[in-house]
Amino acid sequence: MLLVTGATGTIGRPLVELLLGEGAKVRAVTRNPPAAGLPADVEVVAGDPSRPDTIAPFLEGVTALFLHPRAVGTPAVDLLALARERGVQRVVALSAMNVDDDPAEQPSRYNGDRNKEVEDAAVGSGLAWVSLRSSFFAINTLHAWGAQIRAGDVVRGPYATFAESPIHERDLAGVAARALLTDAVVGRRLELTGPQSLTHQELVAIIGDVLGRPLRYQEIPPEAAKQGMVQHGLPEPFVEALMARYAREVGQAAPLTGEVERILGRPARTYAEWAADHAAAFRN
Repeated sequence: MLLVTGATGTIGRPLVELLLGEGAKVRAVTRNPPAAGLPADVEVVAGDPSRPDTIAPFLEGVTALFLHPRAVGTPAVDLLALARERGVQRVVALSAMNVDDDPAEQPSRYNGDRNKEVEDAAVGSGLAWVSLRSSFFAINTLHAWGAQIRAGDVVRGPYATFAESPIHERDLAGVAARALLTDAVVGRRLELTGPQSLTHQELVAIIGDVLGRPLRYQEIPPEAAKQGMVQHGLPEPFVEALMARYAREVGQAAPLTGEVERILGRPARTYAEWAADHAAAFRN
Protein backbone atom coordinates (compact mmCIF):
# COMPACT_ATOMS: atom_id res chain seq x y z
CA MET A 1 0.00 0.00 0.00
CA LEU A 2 1.26 3.46 -0.94
CA LEU A 3 0.04 6.58 0.86
CA VAL A 4 -0.13 9.87 -1.05
CA THR A 5 -0.47 13.29 0.59
CA GLY A 6 -1.53 16.21 -1.60
CA ALA A 7 -3.41 13.59 -3.60
CA THR A 8 -5.89 16.01 -5.20
CA GLY A 9 -3.24 18.52 -6.30
CA THR A 10 -1.19 19.21 -9.42
CA ILE A 11 1.26 16.36 -8.82
CA GLY A 12 -0.87 14.12 -6.64
CA ARG A 13 -3.57 13.41 -9.21
CA PRO A 14 -1.30 12.20 -12.02
CA LEU A 15 0.83 10.34 -9.47
CA VAL A 16 -2.20 8.42 -8.21
CA GLU A 17 -3.16 7.55 -11.80
CA LEU A 18 0.35 6.33 -12.64
CA LEU A 19 0.58 4.22 -9.49
CA LEU A 20 -2.77 2.58 -10.25
CA GLY A 21 -1.55 1.90 -13.78
CA GLU A 22 1.40 0.02 -12.29
CA GLY A 23 -0.96 -2.13 -10.26
CA ALA A 24 -0.17 -0.50 -6.93
CA LYS A 25 -2.66 -0.10 -4.10
CA VAL A 26 -3.08 3.58 -3.28
CA ARG A 27 -4.41 5.29 -0.16
CA ALA A 28 -5.03 9.00 -0.76
CA VAL A 29 -5.22 11.48 2.12
CA THR A 30 -7.46 14.50 1.68
CA ARG A 31 -9.23 16.92 3.96
CA ASN A 32 -12.46 16.55 1.96
CA PRO A 33 -12.97 13.01 0.57
CA PRO A 34 -16.40 13.69 -1.04
CA ALA A 35 -14.81 16.36 -3.25
CA ALA A 36 -11.67 14.38 -4.12
CA GLY A 37 -12.84 13.07 -7.50
CA LEU A 38 -10.18 10.35 -7.54
CA PRO A 39 -10.50 7.01 -9.39
CA ALA A 40 -12.75 4.41 -7.81
CA ASP A 41 -9.83 2.04 -7.13
CA VAL A 42 -8.22 4.56 -4.75
CA GLU A 43 -8.83 4.26 -1.03
CA VAL A 44 -9.66 7.86 -0.11
CA VAL A 45 -9.35 8.74 3.58
CA ALA A 46 -10.02 11.92 5.54
CA GLY A 47 -7.03 13.46 7.24
CA ASP A 48 -4.86 16.52 7.57
CA PRO A 49 -1.15 15.75 6.95
CA SER A 50 -0.17 18.81 8.99
CA ARG A 51 -1.81 17.08 11.97
CA PRO A 52 -0.03 13.72 12.05
CA ASP A 53 -2.42 12.24 14.62
CA THR A 54 -5.17 12.36 11.97
CA ILE A 55 -2.96 10.34 9.61
CA ALA A 56 -1.70 7.76 12.11
CA PRO A 57 -4.55 5.24 11.62
CA PHE A 58 -3.94 5.17 7.87
CA LEU A 59 -0.24 4.29 8.09
CA GLU A 60 -0.96 0.66 8.90
CA GLY A 61 0.07 -1.57 6.01
CA VAL A 62 1.74 1.30 4.13
CA THR A 63 5.18 0.54 2.66
CA ALA A 64 5.97 3.96 1.15
CA LEU A 65 4.54 7.45 1.25
CA PHE A 66 4.65 10.61 -0.83
CA LEU A 67 5.05 13.86 1.09
CA HIS A 68 3.82 17.14 -0.34
CA PRO A 69 5.51 20.11 1.39
CA ARG A 70 2.45 22.36 1.35
CA ALA A 71 0.12 19.66 2.63
CA VAL A 72 2.43 18.49 5.41
CA GLY A 73 4.56 21.48 6.41
CA THR A 74 6.82 21.51 9.44
CA PRO A 75 5.08 18.57 11.22
CA ALA A 76 6.75 16.29 8.63
CA VAL A 77 9.23 15.15 11.32
CA ASP A 78 6.40 13.91 13.55
CA LEU A 79 4.54 12.30 10.67
CA LEU A 80 7.62 10.39 9.55
CA ALA A 81 8.35 9.25 13.11
CA LEU A 82 4.85 7.77 13.22
CA ALA A 83 5.38 6.22 9.80
CA ARG A 84 8.58 4.52 10.90
CA GLU A 85 6.91 3.18 14.05
CA ARG A 86 4.19 1.62 11.90
CA GLY A 87 6.55 -0.09 9.50
CA VAL A 88 6.67 2.34 6.57
CA GLN A 89 9.94 1.76 4.72
CA ARG A 90 10.27 4.64 2.26
CA VAL A 91 9.44 8.32 1.87
CA VAL A 92 9.48 10.36 -1.34
CA ALA A 93 9.41 14.11 -0.68
CA LEU A 94 8.51 16.80 -3.18
CA SER A 95 10.97 19.68 -2.97
CA ALA A 96 12.36 22.42 -5.22
CA MET A 97 15.61 23.25 -6.98
CA ASN A 98 16.01 26.44 -4.95
CA VAL A 99 15.60 24.63 -1.62
CA ASP A 100 19.08 25.62 -0.41
CA ASP A 101 18.63 29.31 -1.21
CA ASP A 102 17.97 31.92 1.47
CA PRO A 103 14.37 31.21 2.60
CA ALA A 104 13.50 34.88 2.04
CA GLU A 105 14.38 34.41 -1.64
CA GLN A 106 12.09 31.41 -2.18
CA PRO A 107 8.72 32.72 -3.42
CA SER A 108 6.87 29.45 -2.83
CA ARG A 109 7.46 29.71 0.93
CA TYR A 110 5.03 32.62 0.98
CA ASN A 111 2.40 30.28 -0.48
CA GLY A 112 2.95 27.75 2.29
CA ASP A 113 5.55 25.38 0.81
CA ARG A 114 8.06 24.08 3.33
CA ASN A 115 10.42 22.35 0.93
CA LYS A 116 13.53 22.53 3.10
CA GLU A 117 11.80 21.32 6.26
CA VAL A 118 10.12 18.40 4.50
CA GLU A 119 13.27 17.37 2.63
CA ASP A 120 15.33 17.50 5.83
CA ALA A 121 12.68 15.48 7.66
CA ALA A 122 12.79 12.81 4.94
CA VAL A 123 16.59 12.61 4.93
CA GLY A 124 16.73 12.35 8.72
CA SER A 125 13.77 10.01 9.12
CA GLY A 126 15.63 6.71 9.20
CA LEU A 127 13.56 5.58 6.20
CA ALA A 128 14.82 5.04 2.68
CA TRP A 129 14.29 8.44 1.09
CA VAL A 130 14.19 10.34 -2.21
CA SER A 131 13.88 14.11 -2.68
CA LEU A 132 12.36 15.49 -5.87
CA ARG A 133 13.90 18.93 -6.36
CA SER A 134 11.65 20.26 -9.07
CA SER A 135 12.06 23.21 -11.39
CA PHE A 136 9.19 25.55 -12.32
CA PHE A 137 5.86 23.75 -12.86
CA ALA A 138 4.66 24.30 -16.42
CA ILE A 139 1.09 24.58 -15.13
CA ASN A 140 2.03 27.80 -13.32
CA THR A 141 1.86 29.56 -16.70
CA LEU A 142 -1.83 28.65 -16.95
CA HIS A 143 -2.48 30.17 -13.54
CA ALA A 144 -0.46 33.29 -14.40
CA TRP A 145 -1.59 33.95 -17.97
CA GLY A 146 -4.74 31.92 -18.62
CA ALA A 147 -7.18 34.75 -18.02
CA GLN A 148 -5.25 37.18 -20.25
CA ILE A 149 -5.00 34.64 -23.07
CA ARG A 150 -8.69 33.81 -22.88
CA ALA A 151 -9.41 37.55 -23.12
CA GLY A 152 -7.05 38.54 -25.93
CA ASP A 153 -3.77 38.06 -27.78
CA VAL A 154 -1.45 40.05 -25.49
CA VAL A 155 0.04 38.81 -22.23
CA ARG A 156 1.33 41.67 -20.11
CA GLY A 157 3.98 40.95 -17.53
CA PRO A 158 7.45 41.78 -16.26
CA TYR A 159 10.88 40.68 -17.47
CA ALA A 160 10.23 39.28 -20.93
CA THR A 161 13.68 37.65 -21.09
CA PHE A 162 13.48 35.86 -17.75
CA ALA A 163 13.83 32.10 -18.41
CA GLU A 164 12.41 28.97 -16.80
CA SER A 165 12.89 25.25 -17.51
CA PRO A 166 9.23 24.25 -17.11
CA ILE A 167 8.49 20.66 -16.16
CA HIS A 168 5.31 18.81 -17.11
CA GLU A 169 3.44 17.62 -14.02
CA ARG A 170 3.14 14.14 -15.52
CA ASP A 171 6.93 13.88 -15.82
CA LEU A 172 7.36 14.88 -12.21
CA ALA A 173 4.68 12.38 -11.21
CA GLY A 174 6.44 9.74 -13.32
CA VAL A 175 9.68 10.22 -11.42
CA ALA A 176 7.78 10.15 -8.12
CA ALA A 177 6.15 6.86 -9.11
CA ARG A 178 9.55 5.38 -10.01
CA ALA A 179 10.93 6.53 -6.65
CA LEU A 180 8.02 4.96 -4.75
CA LEU A 181 8.01 1.66 -6.63
CA THR A 182 11.70 0.90 -7.23
CA ASP A 183 15.11 1.25 -5.59
CA ALA A 184 16.57 3.05 -8.61
CA VAL A 185 16.93 6.50 -7.02
CA VAL A 186 16.91 5.84 -3.27
CA GLY A 187 19.06 8.23 -1.25
CA ARG A 188 19.24 10.90 -3.95
CA ARG A 189 18.27 14.55 -4.19
CA LEU A 190 17.05 14.61 -7.79
CA GLU A 191 17.18 17.95 -9.62
CA LEU A 192 14.35 17.69 -12.13
CA THR A 193 13.78 20.12 -14.99
CA GLY A 194 12.01 20.27 -18.28
CA PRO A 195 14.10 19.82 -21.44
CA GLN A 196 14.26 23.51 -22.49
CA SER A 197 15.20 26.90 -21.10
CA LEU A 198 12.48 29.27 -22.30
CA THR A 199 11.88 32.96 -21.67
CA HIS A 200 8.51 34.44 -20.79
CA GLN A 201 8.13 35.72 -24.34
CA GLU A 202 9.08 32.33 -25.81
CA LEU A 203 6.60 30.52 -23.57
CA VAL A 204 3.76 32.79 -24.68
CA ALA A 205 4.73 32.34 -28.34
CA ILE A 206 4.61 28.55 -27.91
CA ILE A 207 1.12 28.74 -26.42
CA GLY A 208 0.11 30.86 -29.42
CA ASP A 209 1.52 28.28 -31.85
CA VAL A 210 -0.44 25.52 -30.13
CA LEU A 211 -3.65 27.56 -30.15
CA GLY A 212 -3.12 28.90 -33.67
CA ARG A 213 -3.20 32.48 -32.44
CA PRO A 214 -0.69 35.36 -32.70
CA LEU A 215 0.02 35.68 -28.98
CA ARG A 216 2.76 38.01 -27.80
CA TYR A 217 4.29 38.98 -24.49
CA GLN A 218 4.31 42.69 -23.71
CA GLU A 219 6.78 43.65 -21.01
CA ILE A 220 5.50 46.08 -18.40
CA PRO A 221 7.39 47.72 -15.50
CA PRO A 222 7.91 45.45 -12.48
CA GLU A 223 6.04 47.79 -10.15
CA ALA A 224 2.97 47.77 -12.41
CA ALA A 225 3.13 43.99 -12.61
CA LYS A 226 3.43 43.74 -8.84
CA GLN A 227 0.41 45.96 -8.27
CA GLY A 228 -1.65 43.90 -10.70
CA MET A 229 -0.74 40.60 -9.04
CA VAL A 230 -1.57 41.90 -5.58
CA GLN A 231 -4.88 43.33 -6.82
CA HIS A 232 -5.71 39.87 -8.16
CA GLY A 233 -5.27 38.36 -4.72
CA LEU A 234 -1.68 37.13 -4.61
CA PRO A 235 0.06 37.69 -1.26
CA GLU A 236 2.31 40.74 -1.40
CA PRO A 237 5.32 38.94 0.19
CA PHE A 238 5.07 36.24 -2.48
CA VAL A 239 4.93 38.82 -5.27
CA GLU A 240 7.89 40.74 -3.84
CA ALA A 241 10.01 37.58 -3.61
CA LEU A 242 9.00 36.59 -7.15
CA MET A 243 9.93 39.99 -8.57
CA ALA A 244 13.25 39.90 -6.75
CA ARG A 245 13.99 36.51 -8.29
CA TYR A 246 13.15 37.81 -11.74
CA ALA A 247 15.43 40.80 -11.24
CA ARG A 248 18.33 38.63 -10.04
CA GLU A 249 18.14 36.08 -12.85
CA VAL A 250 16.79 37.96 -15.87
CA GLY A 251 18.79 37.26 -19.02
CA GLN A 252 20.22 33.99 -17.67
CA ALA A 253 19.42 30.56 -19.08
CA ALA A 254 17.48 28.32 -16.74
CA PRO A 255 19.31 25.19 -15.55
CA LEU A 256 18.74 21.91 -17.41
CA THR A 257 19.70 18.60 -15.80
CA GLY A 258 18.44 15.77 -18.05
CA GLU A 259 17.45 13.75 -14.97
CA VAL A 260 13.90 13.11 -16.13
CA GLU A 261 15.14 11.40 -19.29
CA ARG A 262 17.76 9.37 -17.40
CA ILE A 263 15.24 8.14 -14.86
CA LEU A 264 12.25 7.52 -17.12
CA GLY A 265 14.22 6.28 -20.12
CA ARG A 266 12.52 8.69 -22.52
CA PRO A 267 12.77 12.41 -23.29
CA ALA A 268 11.09 14.80 -20.91
CA ARG A 269 7.93 16.34 -22.34
CA THR A 270 8.45 19.72 -23.98
CA TYR A 271 6.56 22.85 -23.08
CA ALA A 272 4.75 22.63 -26.43
CA GLU A 273 3.52 19.17 -25.45
CA TRP A 274 2.37 20.52 -22.11
CA ALA A 275 0.55 23.42 -23.84
CA ALA A 276 -1.17 20.98 -26.20
CA ASP A 277 -2.31 18.88 -23.23
CA HIS A 278 -3.86 21.99 -21.64
CA ALA A 279 -4.99 23.88 -24.73
CA ALA A 280 -8.66 23.74 -23.76
CA ALA A 281 -7.96 25.66 -20.57
CA PHE A 282 -6.47 28.55 -22.56
CA ARG A 283 -9.44 28.80 -24.91
CA ASN A 284 -12.65 30.70 -24.24
